[in-house]
Amino acid sequence: MNTNHPQPPQPGAAAPPADPADPAGAPGVGAPDARQRRTILIAVCIALMAVIASVSGLNVAQPDLAIAFGASQSTILWIINIYTLSLAALLLPLGALGDRWGRKPMLLTGLTVFGIANVVAGLAPSAEVMLGARLFSGVGAAMIMPITLAVITSTFPAEERGRAIGVWTGVAGGGGILGMFLSAALVDVASWRWLFVLPIVLIVVALAMALRSVPNSRDESVRSFDTVGALTSVVAVVGLIFVLQEGPERGWTAPATLLGLVVGAAAAVGFVAWELRRRDAALLDVRLFAERSLGGGSITLLVVFGVQAGIFVVLFPFFQAVLGGSGLLSTLALMPMAVLMMAASGLALKLATRIGARSTMAAGILLAGAGLALMALFVSVDGGYLSVLPGMLAMGTGMGLSMTPSTEAITTSLPREHQGVASALNDVTREFGTALGVALLGALLSAGYRGAIDDRLDGVPDGVADTAREGVANAIGAADGSGARAQALVRAAQESFVDGWQQAMWAGVGVMAVLFLFILARGPRRPGS
Repeated sequence: MNTNHPQPPQPGAAAPPADPADPAGAPGVGAPDARQRRTILIAVCIALMAVIASVSGLNVAQPDLAIAFGASQSTILWIINIYTLSLAALLLPLGALGDRWGRKPMLLTGLTVFGIANVVAGLAPSAEVMLGARLFSGVGAAMIMPITLAVITSTFPAEERGRAIGVWTGVAGGGGILGMFLSAALVDVASWRWLFVLPIVLIVVALAMALRSVPNSRDESVRSFDTVGALTSVVAVVGLIFVLQEGPERGWTAPATLLGLVVGAAAAVGFVAWELRRRDAALLDVRLFAERSLGGGSITLLVVFGVQAGIFVVLFPFFQAVLGGSGLLSTLALMPMAVLMMAASGLALKLATRIGARSTMAAGILLAGAGLALMALFVSVDGGYLSVLPGMLAMGTGMGLSMTPSTEAITTSLPREHQGVASALNDVTREFGTALGVALLGALLSAGYRGAIDDRLDGVPDGVADTAREGVANAIGAADGSGARAQALVRAAQESFVDGWQQAMWAGVGVMAVLFLFILARGPRRPGS
């Protein structure tokens, strides 16, 4: 995505020509004053909050959705996954189109699409309608998210830009947790359909403020748009995520799985080859990954955000269906992990200054991996919340330590004139990691649960057994139809969920171990290395 923003002219240099489409630079129109800049920042952060909250909000309602739609665990995961999948797949292409078409029109269009899709989702009569609404929500979100940061970098003067980006980053990090809490409160006091009220309200407020205060800006690039790169990137993401989502369900050798793998891998290879050929005119200049800091930081964020998103998919059903907690209590149960994550993020840069970015990242990855192992070892139905709390605390601290220096490594590895590219890459890495994590760990959980419960269904009527195999929430809902074995079926479903949990956690430990070794070998040694 081409996000070159005009830099202040050097002494003695001629001023660049004004862009008539940019109110901040148009002749006779001054740059936004301090009050307008504050309004712009509030508007884009509210829009960003709606996008981030929608990534995690439905996690608190998985059991409710399964019962309301009579859907399997796999279908519920697709309702969650399809939002992050479409967001990740379209982030780069739509971000690049926004740079060319104009950031304000793209932002307004995205807000409109996102708002309408959430209204449809809130009224959805079936899982199929919900899937379609979530797909278009992801399309709208892909229009919104990259533009919010681009508006900041193209509007704020250099001396204020860093502080504004810091506010944006804080919303991006805390929006998911706040969104989950508010969503859980709505599920508890009303129903899952009220989950969509929060993003709709945020979108209406952001739309009203953006119409009035956000100036338009665009990149006047003379290069043609990289249509081939855009299409191949979308096909690659969709194909590979399909494999990760459906492989454990259908079987890794099933025709649909193999087709997805071939199409996704071929598109990924084609994308890289095409982008190398396009060089400076590429949608994403893949040569940048040769930078030691950029490569290490990007891969770390990809994995860490993926594991974090996957853990949330596992934790909420555990707190609700296994431990019997409400959505609100389930969200509160995550707060210790979130608090330590934010605290560690604040300390990470100071620690990196003393021991180096690579050592700080490696320590965080090691600690997060240890947290996953603790949860896999000690989680149990009878142990309850305390059986997973130590692992959650270790994981939250480790993630905070690894995320901050990774982001710093990305931004410091590119020169000032390419900071827009660095920001876009940070967004893509975050969202692609989230999509991968939800798809992979969620699919492993479903497969592990189904494999474990088969051996615990002796004596259960066939119809009830078939329902129980679809997911832990379905099993609990069907327990009343199993007669004298109702309590035994509930217990079997809860224990089978824990078995699936352990399978997913050990997979995460393996991924973190590989990442740890990679960072030791190829992590940044110093800023810009």
